[in-house]
Parts: sequence; C-alpha cells; structure tokens
Amino acid sequence: MIGTRPSIARLSAFVTSAAPPAAARAAAARAFVDTVGVALAGSTEPVSRIVRAIVAEGAGDGVVLGSPVRAAATDAALANGTAAHALDFDDMCFVSLAHPSAPLVPAALAAAESSGASGRAALDAYVAGFEIEARLGRVMNPRHYERGWHCTSTLGSVGAAAAAARLLGLGAEAAGHALAIAASEASGLKENFGTMVKPLHAGLAARNGVLAALLAKAGLTASVQAIDGPQGFLQAFDGASRDLGGAIEDLGVRWEILDTGITVKLYPSCAGTHPAIDTILDLRREHSFAAGDIERIDVDVDSITPTILIYPRPRSGLEGKFSMPFCVAAAAADGRVGIETFEDANLTRSDLDHLMSRITMQVDPSFDGRAPALTQSRVRVALRGGRVLEREARGARGYPERPATDEDLAAKFMACAARTLPESSAARALDLLRRMEDVAEIRTITALLGGA
Repeated sequence: MIGTRPSIARLSAFVTSAAPPAAARAAAARAFVDTVGVALAGSTEPVSRIVRAIVAEGAGDGVVLGSPVRAAATDAALANGTAAHALDFDDMCFVSLAHPSAPLVPAALAAAESSGASGRAALDAYVAGFEIEARLGRVMNPRHYERGWHCTSTLGSVGAAAAAARLLGLGAEAAGHALAIAASEASGLKENFGTMVKPLHAGLAARNGVLAALLAKAGLTASVQAIDGPQGFLQAFDGASRDLGGAIEDLGVRWEILDTGITVKLYPSCAGTHPAIDTILDLRREHSFAAGDIERIDVDVDSITPTILIYPRPRSGLEGKFSMPFCVAAAAADGRVGIETFEDANLTRSDLDHLMSRITMQVDPSFDGRAPALTQSRVRVALRGGRVLEREARGARGYPERPATDEDLAAKFMACAARTLPESSAARALDLLRRMEDVAEIRTITALLGGA
C-alpha cells in the first residue's frame, strides 16, 4: 500500500492536500498566459501539425490549441504539450533544468476540461506539479541532465502526473500510484535536441501525466518504491543523490515557484543562448556597430552549455535554436531575435554564414560553480580598427532577477496568438487567463483557444 514508503507518501499527500499561497497561484497564472501563447504560435509548426493529424483520428472533447480538433484528454495533452515546446519559446526553471510549463499547463488544461475544474483548481494543480519537479531536480541535477536526460520529459512526466492527479480528484494513495506510474513512463534523450523530437518530449510528458492519473483513478497500482527504491527513478535515471528525503521535508512550507522562480523566455531559442543574445543586443545598441564591423566574437560559457548547444554550423532552424554562433550572429546582424529568426531560409543567408565563422564558444572554468546552469556568459566583440567590447552576463531579461513585466507577457501573448486566433478572441483569452483564479470552469477559457 502507498504510505509505507516515506518519500512517495509525502509526495502524494502534498499533491492532494497542498494549499499554495496566493503569490504562488499568481506565478502559475503568469505561466498559463505565457505557455498558452507560445502553444498557439507553436501549433503552426510542422511537428505540431504531424502530432495533431495523429490525435485527430481519435475522439474526445479536449481542445487542441490553435485548431478545430477535439481529442481525448491524453491526446489533447500530447498535442498541446508538443505545440508549447515547438518554438523553444516556453519558460524554464534552473533547479529542475526543465521547461516546466510545457508539460504542466497542457496536462492541467486536459485534466481540468475532463473534470470540469475551475481556474483556481488548475492553478493549484500546476503549483503542486511544479514543486514536485523542482524537488526532484534539486536531488538529481546536474548529474541527471549531464548524462543526457531531458528533464522536461523525465521530471515533467512526474510533475504532470501530480497536476493531473489533483485535478481528477485522486486520493493520496491513488495519487501515489499515479506518480509511480509516471516514473516508469518517463524518458527523453538530449541527443534529439535540434530535431522535432525535442518538442515531442514535452507532449509525451504531458500525455504521460494525464494517462498515469487516469490509470491510477481506474485502479491501476504501482510500486511504493518507484521513486527512490534500489531500482527506482532516482537510481535508474542517475540522479546526483538517491535520497529524496531532505528535499521534500519542507513541501508545503517553502515554495520553489517563489524562491526559484520561473524564467520567461523573450527569445525563442535555448535558454543557454539568452545571456549572450542579451549582451550582444545591448552592446549593439550602445555602440552602434553593424555585422560588417565585427572581426570576431568570443563567448565564454559554463560547462553545461556546450552539452546543449551542439550545432556550431546549424543546417535548419531547429538546429539554429541550439547554436551559439547562429543566435549570436543573428542578434549582431539583425538587432533582434524572434520567431522568424529561425525560419530555415535564414540558414542560407551569406551574411550570417560569414559571421558565424567568426564566432567561438568555449568553457570558462573560472565561472561560479554555485550559480545555476546556463546563466553565466562573457562576450568579447572585437571590432575592425582594434576596439574590443567585453561584458559579463548573469542571466538575461525574463530571468527571475530581471522578470518579464505584465506588459512584456501581454505583448508576447498577443504576438504569438496572432498566428492562429482573431485579435478579439486572443484579447478575451488573455483577459481570462490573467483572471484565471476567478474563472469558475476552465472550459470557459479553452473554448476561446481553438483555431479556425
């Protein structure tokens, strides 16, 4: 019986009974705004169209964002999770080393639609899932991530199961089974970064969570040691520690969503590129140089960044999102980095190709090892005539220390939603998402989010 193993009993009790503070729900509401927006934009991407075509063959009432398709809860979560991560424009957490909301929001929407839950219930469920993911991340990372596991998919499956279990009304024992089921569903390899499979990871995690909760609700049982047993999640996925106890002692007392925060992306590329992009854009504005003025650019990074930015000379827009030379070249040449930056046609631009050949990325071992991964960067721009501009970055715009404003989020949402929704529908959806805590039924919101 669930309850004989301290860690899974503690986790499942938290999932079913946690009472997040108002500030945590407010942070979750911002995450819903951001994630729904990027999912609406991402729904037009090839990977999203492929997944949508598959789920359209089924039947159900779950809204597939940005489309007229309706699907079963698990299929809607799969499609919407994939769309949310398709542009790599979705949020980040530097403790879980995951994109937390790309699985959590679609799983919560699907489960809330299925159960008729309120906006406040969906927010509470999101927070519960976020906290579970972050605690696992504290114990398992950075080793788990460095070994090649994509935390968005692995930790995200368990977090999504927590959110779905709460919204489907599971008791503590059944919720424990849902977490244990999700622990066996989890997967996701970083070797697939820069391909369609990376966004699929988020969709699979969302689907895994909803499916785990539905199976547990129907009576399917799992091992009480699935998380921290001798052959459990922490062990099999090569966590840095195999002891979860200390990390979950203050569940419900200390809130990771407030202490750690959520990083909102203002550029649709890997978070490891953002400190350098930000720095290049600032230097370009301050010193008014153009691409033709640049002799070379050197970017120093931490040791984890090169394990993610694996494409020195990308061949597609997807690969470009995981290429420091491409992202820096685009920022330097165009003075902006947006969704259109990563259209495949830009990979054939001669000016970017020439500039990429002058950009290097290397690890600086002197960077603070206590700092969160992907947050440190040093950029040196050598200009013609001998002038050298150098600046060190700690994070970027949108990070918890420099949070996106409500205006930033609104502008991002409306720009993203314009890809699939009429402006009036997008504006109404944005208003409801901002006031999500007061929405009596989540279907009031999702009804606005299906495209033509």
